Amino acid sequence: AQQPIDKIFFPENDTILGFANRVGEGDTVATTKDPLDALLPTQRPMTLLTAQGEQCTCVPYFTCRPQPEFAEQNKFNEIDVNYNPESCQDVLDVCCREVDSLVVPLNNTPGEPPVGKPKGCGLRNIGGIDFTLTGNFNNEAGFGEFPWTVAIVKTLDGSSNCGGSLIHPNLVLTGAHCVQGFRQGQLKIRAGEWDTQTTKERLPHQERAVVRVNTHPEFNPRSLANDIAILELDKAVQLADHINVVCLPPANYDTRRSDCFATGWGKNQFGVAGKYSVIMKKVPLPLVASSTCERQLQATRLTARFRLHQTFICAGGQQGVDTCEGDGGAPLVCPIGAAADGRYAQVGAVAWGIGCHDAVPAVYSNIILFRSWIDNIVRTLGFDTAVYDPVQSAFSGLF
Repeated sequence: AQQPIDKIFFPENDTILGFANRVGEGDTVATTKDPLDALLPTQRPMTLLTAQGEQCTCVPYFTCRPQPEFAEQNKFNEIDVNYNPESCQDVLDVCCREVDSLVVPLNNTPGEPPVGKPKGCGLRNIGGIDFTLTGNFNNEAGFGEFPWTVAIVKTLDGSSNCGGSLIHPNLVLTGAHCVQGFRQGQLKIRAGEWDTQTTKERLPHQERAVVRVNTHPEFNPRSLANDIAILELDKAVQLADHINVVCLPPANYDTRRSDCFATGWGKNQFGVAGKYSVIMKKVPLPLVASSTCERQLQATRLTARFRLHQTFICAGGQQGVDTCEGDGGAPLVCPIGAAADGRYAQVGAVAWGIGCHDAVPAVYSNIILFRSWIDNIVRTLGFDTAVYDPVQSAFSGLF
């Protein structure tokens, strides 16, 4: 039987990007509070034929014996995120011959406690874990590739229009504008999510209620200066292969980087015409010097009178590559040392921008500048700052 579909993150009557085996390229589908029927095409037979003409059945990818080339990489299978009318309906299903079917799934099944633990903060699973992606031409991130990225979800209707990052198993960092006006019990976070429209990931996501919102006391809702907040959770998130905390950079972090990433499920353009992503995106972005960013923003409708506030940092400025609406509060991370080492620190949180995908940098809260404020809040709440410190995290006792 078809697995239940994940509660959609996005506000009712918005649209989602048409890919990932749900609708044809370029299609849009109005979302509802019960997206099961609205998001799936007409049901197709679950039994298909392989390229060699053998009968196969659509099953979750981790219940089918991997081919040798994937087993050698500790991967279960290859997942194609492009729409194919002849393929399995769920993006995380593969067509499996009976002889390859696994009666007992490898490792654990969805719903069981996750296994494995990361070895310190900020470790990116380059390319993702569990399966190899193909057809990911729209900057789709691999499963668990950026394991600190979380969605901030409204308890009432399950919708979300902001992201955040896990900086401690009990704490999430996000933008103050994302949580303005919300009271206790109205928000929760989801960690370990990848595809918002399926529950067939082998390693399940985890949800936690937000019990306290700590907003920067100088946050300006008009200019978005000091746009930062720390959310305390009702209980700790359990770290796993696909869920980890991000590192925070030291005050002397060198911002001359061109190999950074912003991650989230935001729209491809502002307004009602924009479509949300189903699968988490990773947007490659260079950091932009504040003076350069200010000049470029002055050339927009902001005019020459605009001054970039010191609490901001900029990234992007390449045509067609940008963060957008729905990405608010989501992390901007850059490597610590060489990118090949795979350890990242969060230098920004999405704040605002002029348009989407235009050749104008987007603006982020400068996490480097806020490091001392973050440390003070974390200590006041009774938690260990070593957890997100690039040098101390591996020795913090958490890992």
